[in-house]
Amino acid sequence: MASKLLLQTLTRRQPTTIIRRFSTAAAVATPPDYEDPSGITMKGVKISGRPLYLDMQATSPVDPRVLDSMLPYYLSRYGNPHSRTHLYGWESENAVETARAQVAALIGASPKEIIFTSGATESNNISVKGVMHFYKDKKRHVITTQTEHKCVLDSCRHLQQEGFEVTYLPVESDGLIDLDRLRKEIRPDTGLVSVMAVNNEIGVVQPMEEIGIGALYMRRRPRIRVEPQMNGGGQERGIRSGTVPTPLVVGMGAACELAMKEMEYDERRIKSLQDRLLNGIREKIDGVVVNGSMERRYVGNLNLSFAYVEGESLLMGLKEVAVSSGSACTSASLEPSYVLRALGVDEDMAHTSIRFGIGRFTTEEEVDKAVELTVKQVVKLRDMSPLYEMVKEGIDIKQIQWAQH
Repeated sequence: MASKLLLQTLTRRQPTTIIRRFSTAAAVATPPDYEDPSGITMKGVKISGRPLYLDMQATSPVDPRVLDSMLPYYLSRYGNPHSRTHLYGWESENAVETARAQVAALIGASPKEIIFTSGATESNNISVKGVMHFYKDKKRHVITTQTEHKCVLDSCRHLQQEGFEVTYLPVESDGLIDLDRLRKEIRPDTGLVSVMAVNNEIGVVQPMEEIGIGALYMRRRPRIRVEPQMNGGGQERGIRSGTVPTPLVVGMGAACELAMKEMEYDERRIKSLQDRLLNGIREKIDGVVVNGSMERRYVGNLNLSFAYVEGESLLMGLKEVAVSSGSACTSASLEPSYVLRALGVDEDMAHTSIRFGIGRFTTEEEVDKAVELTVKQVVKLRDMSPLYEMVKEGIDIKQIQWAQH
């Protein structure tokens, strides 16, 4: 999942020939009796126009060059890549293998080590369950972290129900694992260590070089064997049966090729936007906490907690900015983030977290507008908070003994 997020966000640089238009409900004045036909109502809040999009860790727009590479395989070159008796199948097979080589080149692997799946959840299920099922007679122990993606945690729980042992490593307050603790947990029967490279919620980058090679692809030397999780036609070396979707694979290959050329530029630019967002907010309001390490962090992620503000109220107030309170997989839950709890963030601050996701299409104007709207809403909510008034008067609210009813 983490590698997919990196690829999606860092490989989408806006070409200079494209003109983009933005509008927000706050930025565009409209007559009071105007009814926007595209407007929707969510939880009683009317949202008109298109909000600024700062949720790049949930999903992100496609680079037009990537889309251009995909369209022919939807419209004219639509053969099944596994049909090897005619031209349509041959050209689709060639396109798939070209994309496989492009993905491999980006991560320094052999094309034969790349397995195409439907996405990160399926890949993680194959990696976690497939490896342990294949080596089940000798390897019965798995190590992962408390902040892993849900699909890894749930796969590990599934293995526990089958009798495997799982160690869930805690993380430090900055979200990083303790390498010495990891070394101590490794046993002779440990079959897998699963640590996500980049956390999709707080953006922390784990020390993968020190941990070792991860299951981002199927290594051939030394060979890693897995038990397939799906039965079918035996495609993708028998590991993932099912027809490979040529247009999607071509798009992924094109994105990887662009990443190799433009990733360094994109990273510098996105980092400057991250700094602009964080500094802009902190210059205007206090009580802003960054969740996770700033030194080892993916530059497009900024997860902030705002003291004395209720998170859902802030999200609803920020209707002109598309952001989230955490992972898109779990953001519907009202429970505090399990990732932030693992960092030791107290429940009140965990409830106030907002994840700002910056991408290669994000502009300085969008960041400045997001700063303005966020600051305005935080100030508004704090003005309504009796707790914040007490804090401003110098009262330590943690020492107050609240009456029980």
